Amino acid sequence: MNVEVRGLTKAFGPIDAVTDLSFEAEAGVVTGFLGPNGAGKTTTMRMMLGLVAPTSGTATFGGHRYADLRHPSATVGAVLDSAGFHPAHTARDHLRVYARMGRYGTARADEVADLTGVSAFAGRLTRTLSTGMRQRLSLATALLGDPQVLLLDEPSNGLDPEGIAWLRHFVRDLAADGRTVLISSHVLGEVEHMAGHVVVIRDGRLVTTGPITGLYGPATVLIRSPRADLFAARLAEGGIRVEHPRPDVLRVHGLSSAEVAAAAAAHGIALHEITPEHPTLEQAFLHLTGGSR
Repeated sequence: MNVEVRGLTKAFGPIDAVTDLSFEAEAGVVTGFLGPNGAGKTTTMRMMLGLVAPTSGTATFGGHRYADLRHPSATVGAVLDSAGFHPAHTARDHLRVYARMGRYGTARADEVADLTGVSAFAGRLTRTLSTGMRQRLSLATALLGDPQVLLLDEPSNGLDPEGIAWLRHFVRDLAADGRTVLISSHVLGEVEHMAGHVVVIRDGRLVTTGPITGLYGPATVLIRSPRADLFAARLAEGGIRVEHPRPDVLRVHGLSSAEVAAAAAAHGIALHEITPEHPTLEQAFLHLTGGSR
């Protein structure tokens, strides 16, 4: 089920939180929803779910607004925060209450508890849960209706490294089953491993959207040689772009490691080091959003 956002706009008084935002998230793909703090990601997700009324624009799930879905929780599951728990309920109580509200039954509550690891602390009161446990409980709640679409806002918050690795595989498996997954996260390294598509926003406006590989510039090769100056000159003669960050170091653009090595051999130049450099999502994100390290 595809998700479509068209011209979504929200102003809070004089503040434009989201402006004319349009993008799509496709079934079977994890779409990373990226932007700096305050970019409008959470506001966008809340508008998609009808929790915030947009000033203009629409968000639809399979062509229908969330408010018009016949059984919303069976179509869209969402994790927006981990604070909506009754402090006197256990994790098991919480899931069973929501399962009853959605007419899913106790067995489904137990099933999603097993899927998400909530079973390990199902008897604990929600007020005693760690942030990571709350995140797992929120995800379990979102899965009760076995929805075709998942909106996940910072789902890795509070998870330890083992939990983050589990989440990565879990989310990819959900998409592999044909679900549409839109995930907002500041952990760019994890998004890089999960997402096949990205939507990048800044100041509430779209910066770019498309396959994640389209964000990366071409790879480069870093070499170290005692004759770096000569090698740079020979490569430049062949129209190859070369940077010279240090006296014995070159960064070569447009050639593979094997091609660089072959060129050095052809010119009789010894290489002491040759390292391929691959752009990262973090570098692309900072470039697109004007951020700095």
